[in-house]
Amino acid sequence: MASVAPMGHNPARVGTAPQSDLRPEASGDHAPSGLRHTLQSRHMQMIALGGVIGAGLFVGSGVVVKAAGPGAVLSFALTGALVVLVMRMLAEMAAAHPAIGGFYEYNREALGELAGFMTGWMYWYFWVIVVALEAVAGAQLLAYWVPGVPGWVFTLGLILLFTVLNLLSVRVWGEAEYWFASIKVAAIVVFLAIGVAFAFGLWPGAAGGIANLTAHGGFLPKGIAPVLTGAVAATGFYFGSEIVTIAAAESAAPERAVARAMQSVVSRVLVFYVGSVFVVVMILPWDDPGMSRPYVSALEVLRVPGAAQIMNGVILTAVLSALNCGLFASSRMLMALARRNDAPPAFARLSSRGVPVPAILAGTAFGYLAVVMSYVSPDKVFAFLVNSYGTVAIFVYLLIALAELRLRARLEREAPQQLRVRMWGYPYLTIVAIAAMLGIVAAMGFIPDQRAPLLFGITSACAMALSYAIRRRLAGPAAAHRSAA
Repeated sequence: MASVAPMGHNPARVGTAPQSDLRPEASGDHAPSGLRHTLQSRHMQMIALGGVIGAGLFVGSGVVVKAAGPGAVLSFALTGALVVLVMRMLAEMAAAHPAIGGFYEYNREALGELAGFMTGWMYWYFWVIVVALEAVAGAQLLAYWVPGVPGWVFTLGLILLFTVLNLLSVRVWGEAEYWFASIKVAAIVVFLAIGVAFAFGLWPGAAGGIANLTAHGGFLPKGIAPVLTGAVAATGFYFGSEIVTIAAAESAAPERAVARAMQSVVSRVLVFYVGSVFVVVMILPWDDPGMSRPYVSALEVLRVPGAAQIMNGVILTAVLSALNCGLFASSRMLMALARRNDAPPAFARLSSRGVPVPAILAGTAFGYLAVVMSYVSPDKVFAFLVNSYGTVAIFVYLLIALAELRLRARLEREAPQQLRVRMWGYPYLTIVAIAAMLGIVAAMGFIPDQRAPLLFGITSACAMALSYAIRRRLAGPAAAHRSAA
């Protein structure tokens, strides 16, 4: 795989793919990068798990349950299985070559400059929108405890707080994310334990059992179609676990850390998501009005004191974690883009602490703009941003799978010793995952609620492809001049 070029160096003329170099010693992503390799194994483990557990699980899962009934468990299982396959592909590539920008480099190497350009910018776009969304959501949650304060004050405060945190050092960022993720994981574990106690009739004041799974119209009250629709809607809930492959470039032992972290995702993602949703539909009837806030309502049914306060705190933690991750992921991706001349070179600059300050501030600036749009134009500009970013996430996963399909074959041929982690059932499961993601994209066109996100996502992708064409055209004369020189 191509190594990351030093700042200010153009590794290849625009329009030509870099030459492949799969030797382990070819990677320039360690000492020469200027980054600090201070993330420890415990950070990587929790970053991987924390990226999976987002606010979407605690809030958005209720929407899927109301549409599909108890069968929503199958919706999350289907989507979770697909995400697990993609994470295994990423683990394979990241363990073989921990690169700045992670899968941006893999897609660029395997599929060409256009695919790399689009992957990098789509991923950056996804996370800067997340920064804005989570800042707005965090402000709404804080207003629950501190009413009367304008929402924009909390929003501005949260973005400023996490901008400063990210500017300090990657170790500070990793430590913050470690504790955010720890709280989320602990909350899910406790919730699952409560569910088990309820199922066996061990919870005080509750009859227990699993009657709610079939008592209100059956396990599939609306048939199989809503289950498949729910699987499409649930796709975005899982997005975020791939951050660990980007953080690998700043880990003390990237190959081992990535392998262990991704394996923990594989073994636990389905338990956390599928298990907790199963507990929700077991405790609370799927057609209960309280399903609009599923986890709070489930705890209230069990008469847990302060249920609303507890879950509000857990959801706020998930929101802050996503905001923290958004600034990190967007800044590292923008830095990787700049090092490949896919973004202005200034964004590749690092501070004395090894932090890409201009890249962090760029993501923050876009976040401010999006937040302003959430108040000024919530039904137009902000609605477009919200509707487009989820589909963009599916496009990124699809490109990752296509890249793994090609790079695995190249690694087996040229550097099999680098395959420390292997994708299961290659190439068959990779092909199955690609077909499933294409099926999700196609299905979105037939699901009324998903048509707008699909259209907006395609529009965003086309805009990025057009940007690449413009960049290539403008860079052409400069590249020709360098060649002549």
